[in-house]
Amino acid sequence: MDTPQSGIFALGTSSHAYLEFDLLDDGKRAQFAATIAAIREPRTTTGGVNFVIGFRPELWRKLLPDAAPEGLAGFNEPIRGTEGFAMPATQHDALVWLSGSAYDVVFDMAKSMVRDLAGLAALAQETSSWSYRHDRDLTGFIDGSENSTLMDAPADALLAEGVAGAGGSVLLLQKWKHDVSAWEALPVEQQEQVIGRTKADSVELQNKPEDSHVARTDQDAFGKIFRRNMPYGTVGDHGTMFVGFSTEQSRLSKMLESMAGLVNGKRDALTRYTEPLTGAYYFVPSVESLRRVR
Repeated sequence: MDTPQSGIFALGTSSHAYLEFDLLDDGKRAQFAATIAAIREPRTTTGGVNFVIGFRPELWRKLLPDAAPEGLAGFNEPIRGTEGFAMPATQHDALVWLSGSAYDVVFDMAKSMVRDLAGLAALAQETSSWSYRHDRDLTGFIDGSENSTLMDAPADALLAEGVAGAGGSVLLLQKWKHDVSAWEALPVEQQEQVIGRTKADSVELQNKPEDSHVARTDQDAFGKIFRRNMPYGTVGDHGTMFVGFSTEQSRLSKMLESMAGLVNGKRDALTRYTEPLTGAYYFVPSVESLRRVR
């Protein structure tokens, strides 16, 4: 049986860092992958750091074709929606997502990763995140209300045994910047109409608007995903790191198209108060597959 990377389901960590790398020389992709995979050594657990390692789907297919899901592709083109709204494509070659109970150990391991990859890859994007009021994002609403329990989440996030890439997961990573002034100018009742849930206890509205965030990302319509979103930023410049795992890329891509207004012409109302800054898909291989590239 293929073993998933444990960091996917490591809930409760308060400090996070997302490091996205670009390979400098495609001829050194095997060395690049082996260097990243080596951080799974036991030395990392003594610092209390969890890791999730993902690769650009096209790069992973070159490394281990037999362990690559069929048809999986990077976020290589922007999504252009209605009313001029667009989601940018900022695909990189690899992601290392670190999480822990305190940022000092996360920082030290992130610094070590960058040092280990010097000469092989450039650090293209770095974002640090932290938990806010246990499970709320910086809109003040509870995030991940539709997540399955940890007992059931693997069925939503992990490729099943017997298929290429079993034990792995498709990861969508996006950085969304909040329009703080516009959002906070809305009364709570109007914010709830935008989200489609109550703010205090995250109860789904019975008569939620068609363009509400809940309606536009309805997992009953598009399929279940497992979300690990986290807040990022400063008081004056902040937002949400969207971290979504799925067994199928189509579940994620259809949700994005729906948010952009490409499914039924109704653009997600939340996109009027948040701006996507990045967008990338990564394949998160099983532990056994990672060992094969070391």
